[in-house]
Amino acid sequence: MLRKKTKNLTSEQISDIISMALSDDVSFNAIKASYEINSDEIKRIMKDNISFGSYKCWRKRVKRFSARRQHYK
Repeated sequence: MLRKKTKNLTSEQISDIISMALSDDVSFNAIKASYEINSDEIKRIMKDNISFGSYKCWRKRVKRFSARRQHYK
């Protein structure tokens, strides 16, 4: 269900970024180190490639965990 390519990323790379972003154990900094994209680009990839409802739930979860953990996403 990958909709858009960002920064010439392959569909496999986008899929890997989505998997990493959905994981509670992988920070935005780790994704940035692997793919040289910032948190805004990660959010854009997520918004463009997963359903709107899933995106909203993911952002809500990231915000909730960020408030509890100092070094979360």
